[in-house]
Amino acid sequence: MDINLIKKEVGKVVVGQEEMVNALLVGLMTNSHILLEGVPGLAKTTTVNALASVLGLDFKRVQFTPDLLPSDITGAQIYNPKTSEFELKKGPVFTNLLLADEINRAPAKVQSALLEVMQEKQVTLGVESFKIPKPFLVLATQNPVEQEGAYTLPEAQLDRFMMKIKIDYNTKEEELEIMRRVVNMASIELNKVASSKDIGQIQEDIKNVHIDKEVEEYIVDLVFASRYPSKYGLEDIAKYIEYGVSPRASIDLHKASKAQAYLEGKDFVTPVSVLKVLKPIFRHRLILTYEADEIEVDDIIQRIVDAIKIP
Repeated sequence: MDINLIKKEVGKVVVGQEEMVNALLVGLMTNSHILLEGVPGLAKTTTVNALASVLGLDFKRVQFTPDLLPSDITGAQIYNPKTSEFELKKGPVFTNLLLADEINRAPAKVQSALLEVMQEKQVTLGVESFKIPKPFLVLATQNPVEQEGAYTLPEAQLDRFMMKIKIDYNTKEEELEIMRRVVNMASIELNKVASSKDIGQIQEDIKNVHIDKEVEEYIVDLVFASRYPSKYGLEDIAKYIEYGVSPRASIDLHKASKAQAYLEGKDFVTPVSVLKVLKPIFRHRLILTYEADEIEVDDIIQRIVDAIKIP
């Protein structure tokens, strides 16, 4: 399966935002979920919708609001007075690609309902359990600007996301192209170039991507340097780190590195592949102290990278 063909088709409607597109593909290829942080209007919905069309997958979008209920996500058993029976109404999680827009707008109970489905890949309604279709990817977004009326995701729930991608504005050239396309109302037809069966095959192929023991040890060193910085000559940043990354970071870094190598057309993982996915995997898991108020988490991660010898 040619991954570049998928990216080329998506690129017909999505200008730029390569990191977001790559993250979505890595999420699909590893059965993982992605968290996006960026201001509105940066083509998040357009990208997921385009990817669904190109892969022939089902897509649903949920706008998270303070009055949302868990049943609005998972579904419920509804009583039908005509038949005197309960009928099953499946929620929007029964899809392949789910865009959870502004996930931090909904209260913890709703967030937990979604995150449980993400982890278990099934929904229990009444006494029955229902499997979620495969593949299943949740793309959750957060708006970093408006903080009023927002319910911050707890660290344990953030940990369920493989990556946190920060998306920024397009370049001037990209903005010009976006403006022209929208103003001219250009009709773009997307071709289906793959299927869920192809995605399943890619997931199997990625398992066969080779990773040397030295690279695996490099991954573990990066993880442990976030937990015990002083042991790795990072005494200067130790005071800024309250908690290092969790064991899920090691697992996700291993899986994402293989997927990244596959995206690059390689059948083996290099340290470069590891470093390309490191910051998105670490940035929402590394918890900083109050002393790091004006320090970016990405800068702390870069210091860790600089301190660990590349094999």
